[in-house]
Formats: sequence, structure tokens, C-alpha cells
Amino acid sequence: MRREGDSMNVFQLRNKRGMYLRFLDYGGAIIELQVPDCHEQYDNVVLGFKDFEDYARPQPYFGAIVGRYSGRIRNARFELDGTEYQLSANNGKNSLAGGFKGFDKAIWQVEASASSARLTYTSVDGEEGYPGNLSVIVTYSLTEDNELRIDYEATTDKPTVLNLTNHSYFNLAGEGNGSIEGHVLTIHSDQVLEVDQELIPTGTILSVEGTPLDFRQAVTIGARIRSSHPLIRHAKGYDHSYLFKSSGELSPVARAYDPGSGRSMEVLTTEPSLAFYTGNFLDGSFVGASGRQYRQGDAFTLEPRHLPDSPNQPSFPSSVLRPGEQYRATTIYRFSTDAV
Repeated sequence: MRREGDSMNVFQLRNKRGMYLRFLDYGGAIIELQVPDCHEQYDNVVLGFKDFEDYARPQPYFGAIVGRYSGRIRNARFELDGTEYQLSANNGKNSLAGGFKGFDKAIWQVEASASSARLTYTSVDGEEGYPGNLSVIVTYSLTEDNELRIDYEATTDKPTVLNLTNHSYFNLAGEGNGSIEGHVLTIHSDQVLEVDQELIPTGTILSVEGTPLDFRQAVTIGARIRSSHPLIRHAKGYDHSYLFKSSGELSPVARAYDPGSGRSMEVLTTEPSLAFYTGNFLDGSFVGASGRQYRQGDAFTLEPRHLPDSPNQPSFPSSVLRPGEQYRATTIYRFSTDAV
């Protein structure tokens, strides 16, 4: 289903169990995701706006496809095959989430059926400083197991770097229903990326053992969010990349659970890292679809992707894509309920 607007169209997907998703062709932004709680009551579990026009204003990538490069790149530059590329510096001296006009601001072409949609976009050579004409396909699917599946594909005509993800902000109690600090989180990783005060990787990989970054055993998000640990202080909460020994096969990497609603969300991915963020820069200046202000800790993101700044970090998994190769990645958000 599509509604025509001045500059944006909205599409709706639904599975046979009643779960449904709404998204825009602008940025591919997921604006609503309705899933049941333990009493079969449906709520929207992603943050977003009531008015579509708000997505085109400065805002923190609510629900959007992020590219060409998710995460930060130091000094908005990288070298590839002996050539240096200067990117848009939209985060101080660094580049963030693809630059000033990343994929979150693109109008995607959409072909939709009842429960899946194929979004396509061509990023031209030199866009935001990145080399190569890049053809991208992102597919949103709702399965009968109450999963949101996101498949990414891309090809290029020049060597380039690529790191795609979706930046949905989740609150399993329902959009606008307060803090997620009581959500219980598990992340199946024993390593996290060290970052400096600008949240740029130093190149060092740290063990989570004995730190407030350790989510190998289930713990509430808020239990240690005000720790004095330097990585927590730098980020003003959680904004960290967890590492996995990726085989390229779908593997479970995290699970979040809201005790109040009984909703849980398991994350599976083919990607080598997971960005966990607790909405640290939400300051009340955005009013959501529910009419409530969004504040720090009102949502979290769990974003599978490649590591930030990997074009400048030869020890990190490569994010280089070359002509003749195909970029492929898959992430699944699997929703279920537990008795309260």
C-alpha cells in the first residue's frame, strides 16, 4: 500500500499473523513496526515522527538506511589503492553516516508486495566524496515467524568502501513509553572497540571482562549506564561496537527483552560487529508519533555492520568492495513474547 505525498511515499507490509511495518521511500525510513506483546496487544516498537516532513529535517537517522558508510571515518578521508579520497566532514572534522546527504536522505525506488519490498538506489561516482557508481538493493521482509529481515546487496564500477545498516531506534515497551533502562540485554561478544573522545576507533580491541560493557550474561541496560568507565563517559552512555568472529553465515548476536510487555527481540546477522547505542543525544527536542518528547535512554539501537573507520584501520575486517564483487549482508530482528 502506498500513499502519495508531495515528496515522500509511505508503504506498508504485513504478515499473516498481524505484524506490520510502514516505511518511507525517503531514506527507506522505517516509521512504524507493530508487534504483539504477551497479551497479543500490538504496539509500535520503533521511534519516529507523525509528520513525514519531519524526516527531511535535521534528525538522528530515525529508522533510516545508513550509507555509504555507517559509523565515523576519521578526518573524513581514506586511502584506497594509492589514491586518497576526501569525504564530507559532517561530524566535526570527521565523516558520519555517509556525509551531509547520505542514503538516509535519498529517495529510494520501491517495488512492494504484501510482505516484502525491494528498495533500490544508485549512488553516483563522487557522491559525498566516495568513488564508484554504486548500485544498492535493500529488501525488507516480514516472515511468518514475526521476523523483520533486511537483506543488503550492492555492486560498484570502481573500488570503493561500503558499510550499510538500518538505524531503527527500538523501545519494546512501545514508542514513547519511557526509558529502556529496564530492558534486559544480552550481547554474545567478549570484545569491544576502544574509541577516543570523538568516538573514533583507536585501533585497539578491548576485552569486556570485568567492565560495564560486558553483556554476555543478561543484565538490564540501565544497571551500569552511569559507570565512570572512560568508554561510557566518552559516549555519555552506550555507543559501542561489539565484535564477532563472523563466518558470513547468519548467527545470533544479541537479545533484548522488556519485562513489562514480555516482548523480546533477537538479532541475527552475517556482519562482523554490532553497534549498541542508547539514544544518548536525544534531548527532548524531538516529539514522536505518540506526541511525547524523546529523551536520553528512551530507545536503543542494535545495528549489525562493519566497524567504524575500517578504511583507515588495516587490522579491521575489510569494507572494500571492488568491481566484479557483490556486497551481501543480512540482518534479522526476530520478535517473540515471554509470559510476564
